[in-house]
Amino acid sequence: MDWISQFPGLSGLKEPIRQQLIDQSNVVAVPEGTVIFGPGKAPENLLLLLSGTVRVQQTSENGREIVLYRVSAGESCVLTTACLLAYEDYSAEGIVEADVQAVAVPRSVFDRLIAQSEVFRRFVFSAYSRRITDLFFIIEEVAFQRMDIRLAHKILELPSDHGRLHMTHQQLAAELGTAREVVSRLLQEFQRRQWVESGRGEIRIKDRGALTELAQSA
Repeated sequence: MDWISQFPGLSGLKEPIRQQLIDQSNVVAVPEGTVIFGPGKAPENLLLLLSGTVRVQQTSENGREIVLYRVSAGESCVLTTACLLAYEDYSAEGIVEADVQAVAVPRSVFDRLIAQSEVFRRFVFSAYSRRITDLFFIIEEVAFQRMDIRLAHKILELPSDHGRLHMTHQQLAAELGTAREVVSRLLQEFQRRQWVESGRGEIRIKDRGALTELAQSA
């Protein structure tokens, strides 16, 4: 299977390197709900996603979760890249949100191509730098932005089914790195203003314009 075309950054690989990458990597399928890595485990492969989504999140000592980022088709996991480069174990966990098909590039192949191929090296570090920028944005949001603004933005940002967001208050709290009680209190206020309607495991958007105005008020 020639999957290289799904990753434009690899299009410039010289033929021997390109064939080596294809021959020595494996295409794997991972079902929804699988924890593909976690704290204390060492990465064995660099995963390049062909389809599906992986959620990368961290849990504090008191059990509070925060979603750091998601990896989608055409992307790789920056945390895996960092751990491979530094020979360190994971500090967060990756959970398959939607069935994944991915290319698993073994550590030995990753190490060899990082040393041999400028194109592969540029591909890896370009993806790394883009995601690090995203993470700095998350840190800035958590540290400085009002929670009601962040919640409005998150409700609009997450995939919905005709305005219905299938997510619990706890899951939303994990997305924002806050407590469930905080999210519940804010959703009650949003509901009082008739911006949303909150039910069991579901949030229905009633006034997208008002939420957009709040989300853009930062």
